[in-house]
Amino acid sequence: MADISRFRFLNHLRANPTTHVRHHRNGRLVHDGPGQAFWFRPLNSALSEIPIDDREQPLLFHGRTVDFQDVAVQATVTYRVTDPALASQRIDFGIDPDHGHWRSTPLEQLGGLMTELAQQAAVDLLARMSLTQALSEGSAALRHQVGEGLREDQRLTEMGIGIVDVRVVAVRAESDVERALQTPTREMVQQAADKATYERRAMAVERERAIAENELQNQIELARREEQLVLQKGQNERQRAVEAAAAGQIQTEAQAGRQRMLSQAEADAKRVLGAAEAEAEKALLAAYQDLDQATILALAIKQGALPEIGTLNVTPDLLTPLLTRLTAQ
Repeated sequence: MADISRFRFLNHLRANPTTHVRHHRNGRLVHDGPGQAFWFRPLNSALSEIPIDDREQPLLFHGRTVDFQDVAVQATVTYRVTDPALASQRIDFGIDPDHGHWRSTPLEQLGGLMTELAQQAAVDLLARMSLTQALSEGSAALRHQVGEGLREDQRLTEMGIGIVDVRVVAVRAESDVERALQTPTREMVQQAADKATYERRAMAVERERAIAENELQNQIELARREEQLVLQKGQNERQRAVEAAAAGQIQTEAQAGRQRMLSQAEADAKRVLGAAEAEAEKALLAAYQDLDQATILALAIKQGALPEIGTLNVTPDLLTPLLTRLTAQ
């Protein structure tokens, strides 16, 4: 917006570098160009201020696809005034010489025109597309179609308007239709998630089963080894018992052999002793064989072979033979 200062009967205008100012005095062009600064008289001056910077015009319109579905298109058109002289002739960019404000709404008029032109190009394209194609491929096609349509439009060219860029932000269907279209994809995603969950659970169950089988195999192996250990211990005990029995038998046989040898030696000694005693008795008896009874008796008394005599009774029958013998000697 131009900055206008008032000094009695004269005003001073100072414009921005991004605005093109056209000053007509009494119908004759006096000043024409961007960033102007000059004095003028409000009573005989006509001023126009045309922005020459890049402007963005948001667009929001609806279209109908070939399958009779409503589609909302949100886009942005970037444009600029390439010929301010033509633009000022086709659109009212006149400003108040006292305050510098536009007398009308030129940018709104230009935005409405661009919206209608872009909508016409987009509607023609959407009418040849299905809803699925419009939602999946519509952004690029609409950007190209709207851009080409605006650049080739004769009215914009005659107004000195150039299209810089066209951006399609979104192509949306009605909310219930969009939810219906999203349902298969959501179902597929949910099925994939459920499948992943089931596979994860199945894998967890399989791992648990493998762990259980491994533990069972370990228990079986431990039981088998324990059985082998018990068998080995029993075999060792039997072997010890057999060895102990064999050692006892050997010891018993050795002790019995020693006992037999001792008994045999004692028996041999007793036989030898008995034989010697028998020989001695035999020799003694042979020596006593020729002795008379009185001598034997005397020898017996001498050797103490007779029993102890407590009382001795001497009778005449005993003394008579003894005295007879003594007298005979």
